[in-house]
Amino acid sequence: MFRIFRNFRAKDLGFLICGILLVAVQVGLELKMPDYMSEITRLVQTPGSEMSEILSNGGWMMLCALISFIATVGASFCFATASARLSMNTRKKLFNKVESLSMHEVKKFSTSSLITRSTNDITQIQMFVAMGAQMLVRAPLTAAWAIIKISNKSWQWSTATGIAVVFLLSVMAIVMALVIPRFKRVQKLTDRINGITRENLTGIRVVRAFNAEKYQEKKFNNTNAELTKTQLFNERMLSILSPTMYFVMNFLTVIIYVIGAYLISGAAMMDRLAIFSDMVVFSTYAMHVIMSFLFVAITLMILPRAQVSANRINEVLKTKESIKDGTFDDETAERGTVEFRNVSFKYPDAEDYLLRDISFRAEAGETVAFIGSTGSGKSTLINLVPRFYDATDGEVFVDGVNVRDYKQKALHNRIGYVPQKAVMFNGTVSSNVAYGDNGRGKKSEKEIKQAVKIAQAKSFVEKMEKDYNAHIAQGGTNISGGQKQRLAIARAIARDPEIYIFDDSFSALDYKTDAALRHDLKKYTKNATNLIVAQRIGTIMHADKIIVLDEGKCVGMGTHKELMKNCEVYKQIALSQLTKEELNV
Repeated sequence: MFRIFRNFRAKDLGFLICGILLVAVQVGLELKMPDYMSEITRLVQTPGSEMSEILSNGGWMMLCALISFIATVGASFCFATASARLSMNTRKKLFNKVESLSMHEVKKFSTSSLITRSTNDITQIQMFVAMGAQMLVRAPLTAAWAIIKISNKSWQWSTATGIAVVFLLSVMAIVMALVIPRFKRVQKLTDRINGITRENLTGIRVVRAFNAEKYQEKKFNNTNAELTKTQLFNERMLSILSPTMYFVMNFLTVIIYVIGAYLISGAAMMDRLAIFSDMVVFSTYAMHVIMSFLFVAITLMILPRAQVSANRINEVLKTKESIKDGTFDDETAERGTVEFRNVSFKYPDAEDYLLRDISFRAEAGETVAFIGSTGSGKSTLINLVPRFYDATDGEVFVDGVNVRDYKQKALHNRIGYVPQKAVMFNGTVSSNVAYGDNGRGKKSEKEIKQAVKIAQAKSFVEKMEKDYNAHIAQGGTNISGGQKQRLAIARAIARDPEIYIFDDSFSALDYKTDAALRHDLKKYTKNATNLIVAQRIGTIMHADKIIVLDEGKCVGMGTHKELMKNCEVYKQIALSQLTKEELNV
């Protein structure tokens, strides 16, 4: 839990320290008021007392109450400010950490869980600092100060107060032992709720197409019911604390007065006034002691969930990145070359290798294509170039330098990447295309239009309302799959990199658009290296080099004509798509 407080900056710690000091002032003044009350009681009971003395003590009580009120407001402001800034810093640190994680680490936590940790979990910590931390500071100060004040009073009253405190601690310990494990369950169920909701919204068309609404509702309701049941148990257990506190408080008050009556009845006439005055003061301070435990009880209602949330956030922050940043960012002797040397790869949790002993070299200006059956490892192979994963064995070189040695920013600046699933961001056509400029969007209008034209997107972009300033919804939900692919390709073109990676990026295009795009792309990228993953033979048959993968192994490498003669796997794929005449066989 306390690791989270490392995210406080000096200014934020100032607010926190100021809040703690104001709480100390508040507690001190509140516990000073019973002294004035005792003095007023003594003056009222003493014949010949001056009214001015009574009013003076009453005035001091009112002044203490006013300053205590101001200190309370100030403390609340300081803790609220500190909690908001801690939340901001933690959220920023968590977001930056997630951005540095590899794909494997992101999948390990799951997207829905990372979203929950960045939102709900941080909110729990903010709530604890704003409310719980204030009470957590106030409770021990109040208890310690009050105990010091009553320590020299009657041992009978002290014993009764001690028994009440032990009883309260026992109840709190039992409740916490039952509740804390279930709070961990609550956060995991919240992750699952987010995951189901996200899955349902993402696949809403499929859900409706197959009339699976009832199934999705049932899946959601089962998890929701389990979450509600767990939450209800926690709330019911925690609800025991408050009435227990008030019961003990009231019962202790009665016991103090019963003991006081017994002591007064057995005392001499001259001592009775002193005992009565002590009883009034003791009962007030005893209530403060019990109230301090009430504050602890309220804190304990917030603390367990905040503790779980802090552990979940720290779990992400402490995760060691498997992709370590290199140090190289200088100019290289080579430009646009990609080389694999005996590369094998398996996912960290997998037993079997997905890729085995892959070796090839792509020179600047060449087009190298990868083809194979589904699951043969094509996409995984090219994902090793931008280091979305690192090779398990062997080495990958870009421009003659091992990719592990590059600073990731320097490596990615050499690459234009078009993923298998086109990703669009909320914004405009121009902002999505210009995103290729390291997300800064500073590409000129001329460069954007040129990239859109080469990607064969000009025809539909200029028909949209506001053309290049037309709105693109998050995920590109207001345009078709083919349009998203073309804009994603335009984004890579706008970057003007040394190496283009197309991960099955032409699958949603018709043959005519595909051919036109490749024709224009080849002219524009004649000095750049193109790595293309494709399922269509027509997309890659004119590549300078085609690499055929089968069950993670390279079973063929060469031109289209060479592979048609020498590679049975490639020949079968080709003949399943095109006729012999179309394949020039």
